[in-house]
Amino acid sequence: MALSRRSVARGHPTRGAGRSLGDTFFRLGSGATGVAVLVLLGAVTAILVVDSQASLRTFGLGFLGGATWDPNAGAFGALPFVYGTLVTAALALLLGVPVSLGIAIFVSELAPSWLRTPLTYLVELLAAVPSVVYGLWGIFVLIPLMAHTVEPALQSLFGWSAAFQGPIYGYGMLTAGVILAIMIIPTVSAVSREALLAVPQSQREAALGVGATRWETTRIAVLPYARSGIFGAIILGLGRAVGETMAVTMVIGNRNAISASLFAPGQTLASWIANNVREASGLELSAIVELGLVLLLVTLLINVFARLMVWRVLGKRGAVAA
Repeated sequence: MALSRRSVARGHPTRGAGRSLGDTFFRLGSGATGVAVLVLLGAVTAILVVDSQASLRTFGLGFLGGATWDPNAGAFGALPFVYGTLVTAALALLLGVPVSLGIAIFVSELAPSWLRTPLTYLVELLAAVPSVVYGLWGIFVLIPLMAHTVEPALQSLFGWSAAFQGPIYGYGMLTAGVILAIMIIPTVSAVSREALLAVPQSQREAALGVGATRWETTRIAVLPYARSGIFGAIILGLGRAVGETMAVTMVIGNRNAISASLFAPGQTLASWIANNVREASGLELSAIVELGLVLLLVTLLINVFARLMVWRVLGKRGAVAA
């Protein structure tokens, strides 16, 4: 005790002082990292705005509604690419979300403990597959399957609808939507699983206590409680689908046109940028940079909205635990 007092009196640092210094460095370092991310994002946005000034001044808001992309005439419009992006992303959600929710419900509510962890890892491994590999699989496996089996069957059943009319190529917006659906499954299922696991056990016990089955418990007590988190997971999947480039470029057909048929080739914002940015110059290059700015802002808005929904569920979990 006397030694400790003597050390303090002589100015030697104590363990508490060292811990406080370490906490200070950690707090400053973490804050600097967070600020650096914001600065980087702001810098990227500023560069896109500056490099697209020619297009912004020339076309204004009419750029988003223009359907013509003609470098010879100096006319550029983003509508076909926005249309292709929205259609393929909607198809991805329509096909991928039910599968993702089924996986999340099975893993969190029904799977035995020995299967839960391996199945979770297996699904999440899909996120580690490079998008170009998905694209190659789409070219050699999915496109022939769609051209010879799936699309003819859909046309025979739903040919009365404009969405399933027209010539069948194999590549097109429907094929791109299928690829995107597979690619968003890890994201949607992982976040949905966390939202379901955030539901208090008391919710399940209350439903089981009044005689509900496992499915009724999930449907009545678990899913309504986790709906905000599940919705956030869906929006995160939408953000992934909107921004995907390489796999979509390899299977969508890359035709600058708006078509009601899902079998028709098309373009997305990301695929058009990837295909044309190297050869563009002058006003066309500025217009392509503006496409990148539109894509960045849309993706940011989608992800911010999704995070807010997920935090709402996690906030509920903390309030219940307290």
